[in-house]
This record gives sequence, structure tokens and C-alpha cells, in this order.
Amino acid sequence: MPSVEPIRLRLAIERLSSAAADHYAIWVVEAPYPGGYVHHDRIWTDELKYLWQNWLQFFSLRGLPQVPHVPSAYVPQFVTEDLIDDPTATKRSYTSRLMQTLGIRLWQWLFDGAIQSSLDQSLGMALGQGSPLCLYLDIRDPDLIAIPWEIMQPQPGRQALSLGENIRFSRTTSDVDPLPAFDLDQNLKILLVLGEEDIVSPAGASSDPAAMLQLEAEADMLKRILQGEVSSGIRNRGMMVPCQVDVLLRPSPAELIRALERGRYSIFFYAGHGVPAPDGGLLFLREQAQLNGTELAQVLTRCRVKLAVFNTCWGAQPDQQQQQPIPRSSLAEVLLHHGVPAVLAMRDSIADEEALSFIQVFSQALAERNPVDRAVAIARQHLLTLYKFNQPAWTLPVLYVHPDFESQLLSALDTDITRLPGEGGPIRPLAAIRAVEDPSLIWHIYGGVMRVGRRPENDLVISEPWVSSNHAEIFGRQFPGQGDTPPMQTAYYLRDDSRYGTFCHSEKGWRHIHRQEVSLKSGTQLRFGSPQGRLMEFVIEG
Repeated sequence: MPSVEPIRLRLAIERLSSAAADHYAIWVVEAPYPGGYVHHDRIWTDELKYLWQNWLQFFSLRGLPQVPHVPSAYVPQFVTEDLIDDPTATKRSYTSRLMQTLGIRLWQWLFDGAIQSSLDQSLGMALGQGSPLCLYLDIRDPDLIAIPWEIMQPQPGRQALSLGENIRFSRTTSDVDPLPAFDLDQNLKILLVLGEEDIVSPAGASSDPAAMLQLEAEADMLKRILQGEVSSGIRNRGMMVPCQVDVLLRPSPAELIRALERGRYSIFFYAGHGVPAPDGGLLFLREQAQLNGTELAQVLTRCRVKLAVFNTCWGAQPDQQQQQPIPRSSLAEVLLHHGVPAVLAMRDSIADEEALSFIQVFSQALAERNPVDRAVAIARQHLLTLYKFNQPAWTLPVLYVHPDFESQLLSALDTDITRLPGEGGPIRPLAAIRAVEDPSLIWHIYGGVMRVGRRPENDLVISEPWVSSNHAEIFGRQFPGQGDTPPMQTAYYLRDDSRYGTFCHSEKGWRHIHRQEVSLKSGTQLRFGSPQGRLMEFVIEG
């Protein structure tokens, strides 16, 4: 947990009923300084309508299954072969421009005039205090809910708003019940619920032995992913808190409520079918057994669940009446209204591997004591890295956070530990590899060693065709210090075991390393396998 409380900026968007169509008011409802409470009127332009319709043509995913399927033998998908050898380069270029252009236009529409000034001042205050700026967006017009605000970016070449560390973005809503006081947890305790995978099941399908065996296999794999037993290849299991996952398969509403009341869970995770409805949607727990969002909200708030996660396509979608969205009818908004601190749902259908990759990294980031909003950003970065900027996967997760919630689930690590003489050991500087074109993408070297390659068991997975399966290893060696330096120092080295070698750049220029071992200094730039490979940099942070 950060030592400095994050600074908060909350914006609201609402259609002006007294003005012409497409006129909106944007105002700041919470700011870190008195002059930050400003408002600005905007018109939803024809250009934005055109961009949004084009975006839907390329990125709408309604053809995917409603519930992502969990294979019984899941292997994290680090290389998407269809993206490596995709002959449709022209289409890929267009979709990248479309994704970027809509993101920039959304930013320019929202952050204009006084709103931009309030953002700049708030971000400056946050950076000055060494804390993130928590930016909350309250969208009060249901017509704007489906728009992917998460892709907003200020200009070409800059990071999207929902991917950064300095600004932590989430959606929120107004007219909420206040949050009760609750203590932070020492570990994660998750209730995993698997419901029906379709609205209508054939008679007796729920009790079919083969179907139940498949459901049990899916539940077991999801449980292993949530507990960190299936490695993502980029996180450090040794830094995680314990995670307990209890499973319910196609429970009745009474069984679900009883489990929540007895378990003292901090996270509720639902994977199963459902549909939007005016009262927060319907969850199809089992044959002839449904639970609506309002009913679920009552038990979640009563049992002090802090985070609800829905691995389905409909959790962030409002219901519709006569093809018009109903205000505040999505499951995420209904749960927040009743006092659930945070809800994570999907804006649209998501593919199986994409959903599992996201869940895996998100749960591991939570177990490393990251706040919920930061954990979502980390997992979103992972989706973007795997499935590319011009694919919609990274845009699909939508995080709703209660205005009173600080996004923290776990208590801070207690560092005030009494040690026996000689028990502390040397303190190593924190070394890492980071992407030069996007410095927010950082892979830390935990335990003094990092394995690099294409295979998913590596610590740094690079899905480029010239990178070998087990390409290289970066490791630290300790040696006695001299003079006023600490008694033990750490030096880092790169050992290349690849087919095409590694390219290292220092003050003497680029050097080709092949089946050799070389020392690394902070600032050394690396390309694995080819001079055209992704540009990385080795850094020592402390």
C-alpha cells in the first residue's frame, strides 16, 4: 500500500435536458483543491458519432460466447500466431488508427477548457506528493455507457488513460449508499461460483454426469489460476499473499447466500450465464434458479464483500427498453448503488483465452497487494501486450468503484520485523527490464534471476519469431564490497543461450552476443534475437 493517500478527481457527464439533443454538461464533483470544482458544456459531434459507428463495425464482439469457456488443461497464451503471420496488414493498420483516433477524440471531448485545467492541477499535485491521481468517471447518460472510455489518450504516442500508473482510471456512479467501515484483509478469500452456461438447458442437463465433470474441471482450473498455481510468467509468486478459493457449482440461491454468510469472503467471482435486466440483470445459477442483481447486492453488502468480478459479457451493459438503454440498470451500477465497493465486469463478449489471461494476471496483482484499480491496469497492460493495440481485448474490462472506496483490499506488508543478528542478509538493488517505447511496462527481476524467451514458463515472455524458446538468462552475482560500500554488492549478467543471439547497446554501440555471458550496467539496451526486435532496457532502480 502506498505511504501517501492517493489524490482523487471525480468527473460527471450528464445530458442537458433543457438544451438541444447531444448537448452535455461535464463537471467536477470532487477535486483536491477548491478551484478545481468547475463545469464545461460540450456537444457530442458528428465526427464522434461517425468514429463510434466505425469502431463498432470493427470491434463489436457479439458473436463470441456469452460465457468464456475454461479448458481443462489451460496453458497461458503468450503468442497469438494469427497476429504474427497476418496477411491483412492494411486492415490492421486501419484498425490501429481507428483505435487511436477514437481514444484521442474522446480525450479531447472530455478534457477541454476548465476540465483540462482541473485535471492538470490535480495531476501536478499528485506527482508533487509522490502519489497517483485516482480519476473517477460518472457517466449518467446511459447512451454513453457502452463507449470504451478506457481507450482515451491525450495524443499519438501517449499511453491510454486506463493503462498508466500516475493516473488510475475507473468508472463510478452517483446516488450510492454509503460504505460501512471495514478492515483490510491479511490474505485473499474468494468465493468462485460457476452457474449455467446457457439460458435454457435441456431437461436434466444440470445433473448430467458428463456435464458436471466438465464443470468440475473448469472450476478446478479457475481455482488454480486464482490461487496463482498457473504461472503467468511475469509475476513473482514469492511476493504474493495466501489466497483461499472456495467453489460452488450451479448452486441454488439459498446455497449461494448461505456460503456468503458463512465464509467471510473479500471477493465474489461469478462465471456463468446471465442477461441484462432493469434491476441489475439475471444470474442463471442453475436450471430453474435465477438471482437478480438487486437480490445479489443485498447479500454481498450484508456479507461485506469488497470486490465482485463477473467473467461474462453482460455485467457492464445496461438493459434496454424499445432499443433505448435504461439508466443505471447494469449489474455493476446496481451493485455499487447498494454499497458494494468495487465491481469488475466486461463491456462486451470476451474470448476464452483473453478472459483467462486477464483473470490470471489480475488475481496475481491483487495478491501482490496492489489496489484494485492498479491491478486492473496491470492486467489490461498484459492483454494489450499479448493481443495487440488494434485488438479489442484490452478495452473490454470495466472497473466500477464506489466513490468512498480507496481500492485497497489488503493491509500493507509489515516491514517492522525483529531479526536475529546476521539474519537480515544483504539488500539487493531492484533490477528490472522495461520496454523503451512504453516505460510503464516493467518486468522486475525477483530472486536475482530472470529467464527470457518465447515459452510461457519464462519470466519475460517475448512473442517475436526470432526469439528462442529459452533465449537468455539475466542473473545477479554477489561479491564483497570495498571501502564505504555495503558489505555485499550485486552485479548483473546476461547469459545468451539462443539461436540468433542478443544485441546489447552501451556507450560503445551495439554488440552481438551469442552463446556468451556479459555483464550488464543500468541503462544497457537490449534486443533479443534480431536488430529489429523490441527495444528493452536493463535498469537498477535502487
